[in-house]
Amino acid sequence: MVSSKFTINNAQGLHMRPAGILTNALKGFDSEVSIIKDGEVVNAKSIMNVMAACIKFGAEIEVQCDGTDEQAALDKFTELVASGFGEA
Repeated sequence: MVSSKFTINNAQGLHMRPAGILTNALKGFDSEVSIIKDGEVVNAKSIMNVMAACIKFGAEIEVQCDGTDEQAALDKFTELVASGFGEA
């Protein structure tokens, strides 16, 4: 398992559009990808779970990836955060 911490810098947080970009990008990986926010663990491949987590601007989250392509999945998540999910 690999993990990393992130701060969400999108002005609107992970609303519908960036959540959709995130979940679509992660569905191509075999590994399980989880987002941990305030002790709550959600499946990062589920748009409904990501939306329900209410991840807002400035939120600090941890992402855990576990599986055969875990590092590639974490690298993709890192890339998406750095790009502002296409909004920055």
